[in-house]
Amino acid sequence: MRVFGNIIWLIFGGLEMAIVSFLEGIILCITIVFIPIGLQLFKLAGFYIWPMGKSVVATNPNGFKAVINVIWCIIGGLWNALICLIIGCLFCITVIGIPFGLQYFKLARFNLTPLGHDFQRV
Repeated sequence: MRVFGNIIWLIFGGLEMAIVSFLEGIILCITIVFIPIGLQLFKLAGFYIWPMGKSVVATNPNGFKAVINVIWCIIGGLWNALICLIIGCLFCITVIGIPFGLQYFKLARFNLTPLGHDFQRV
């Protein structure tokens, strides 16, 4: 079921979101300060490709990472999380789309503060 869900996910928006996340990561890696966020966005792009069977777990960021998270939240994380929340709500309108909407809700949490979260296989 996970493989089937991941294939449907990839067709209906996962690939596009992965490309956008990868491009954001490249742009952030060009700057020196946001390299940690760029690396996390590369992880996020991989999660966008194959999200079923993974969960987002909270980690404890140190002082520098917490400051970068706040700056990222203001600059781009809030917008990325808001987009994921809206798409997740749209998917949850139908019964078939609920698992995909729940994946977008997980991604919204990661997009808001990427240095405070990581992915784990379920």
